[in-house]
Amino acid sequence: MLQIIELKEKNIVATKASGKLRKEDIEKIHPLIHAILDKGMKVRWYFEMDNFTGWDLPGLWEDLKMDTAHARDYEKIAMVGDKKWQNWITQFMKPFTKAEIKYFNLDQKEEAKNWIGYNTK
Repeated sequence: MLQIIELKEKNIVATKASGKLRKEDIEKIHPLIHAILDKGMKVRWYFEMDNFTGWDLPGLWEDLKMDTAHARDYEKIAMVGDKKWQNWITQFMKPFTKAEIKYFNLDQKEEAKNWIGYNTK
């Protein structure tokens, strides 16, 4: 499941992933990305993983298509989650984007939000 977190900044997509992501979850993000791109801005993505177990096959395929189509549209990606995902997911995303990607543990959420430029106030 992918939950959209309330957006407070014009160019930030903030999501929280739990369980297994499906194609429908990934499709929720498309309009958010395009709304930012239509404003002539690059996307910053705060991606929090809580009890995240990965993707089903259609979800993985949809995610790969989206990442490939928008490889140059991301500026920063803050990945927040358990250490077990840190190396794998960071390496997985690198070929699909020119963005700066930084990984944070779950107890570093505020640091991740500050780094991405997400105004929590």
